[in-house]
Amino acid sequence: MLFRKQSVENPLYRNFIEGLHINPTSINRLEEIPYLPISFFKTHSVKTGAFNPAQCFESSGTTGMNNSRHCISDLKQYLDHTVVLFEEQYGDLREYCVIGLLPSYLERKNSSLIAMVDHFIQLSNHRYSGFFLHDFKQLQEVLSQLEASGQKTLLMGVTFALLDFAASHPMQLHNTIVMETGGMKGRRKELTRSAVHQLLKDGLGVASIHAEYGMTELMSQAYSKGDGIYQMSSTLKILLRSIDDPFEIWNANEHIMRTGVINVIDLANRDSIGFIATDDLARFTGNGAFELMGRIDSSDVRGCSLLTA
Repeated sequence: MLFRKQSVENPLYRNFIEGLHINPTSINRLEEIPYLPISFFKTHSVKTGAFNPAQCFESSGTTGMNNSRHCISDLKQYLDHTVVLFEEQYGDLREYCVIGLLPSYLERKNSSLIAMVDHFIQLSNHRYSGFFLHDFKQLQEVLSQLEASGQKTLLMGVTFALLDFAASHPMQLHNTIVMETGGMKGRRKELTRSAVHQLLKDGLGVASIHAEYGMTELMSQAYSKGDGIYQMSSTLKILLRSIDDPFEIWNANEHIMRTGVINVIDLANRDSIGFIATDDLARFTGNGAFELMGRIDSSDVRGCSLLTA
């Protein structure tokens, strides 16, 4: 069991559990597991066992802030895993042309999102797959050609860039999944998620805006096919903790539509920690799905900061 292993072999997590005066052998339910605050990735080495890192991902953060750092032992394992989780929701990645509109991430190194999207691009092996920075005219031309040929396309972009593109180069996309990864990064006034999605739907002619839930500290992702409603994946499970009491934990069958703070179980986080207390607000919507609601007020602004509902 991942918890048993990490409670022994992860020094930071072991000390955290001891500080809470909890005996790991007494834990029998997911709700009883101690969840490590995500802020520890900014200040400590979160590592299970001994290994030489193959890759250390870093969050974007903002000037003057500490960035999260997540080291892994096998980059290929991470990349292969991202494909498995994408295909759980969307089918064979090789059927898509994959376009990344992630200018702020391309301008820095060690982004897990860039590594993932670049892998998707390489695996798709489509001649028009690739990254775009600021050449919206060329992006419009490429998307027009893809639409004309009926090619299934994934346009994955940071929110502010998608908004800029939709406003300056409106289109009617029928074969394209528009997927936002969150984040205004100070480039635009913060808007509600519903307002952002409406602007994108109006500008790009799509019925819904998809989204990816992932972060530097996680190996796994979850996906939304619209309205900010995410399905848990085979290795990423969500519990919620009470805003008022961090030890009051709810599972997906409890407190439907009541807002709490996300605790993540990432079974793929074998090199670091699989049990993380995030700063993201959400509520369960039934059938194991969850809706992102924003962030708790005291949390840091993150590079992939979430939009409020």
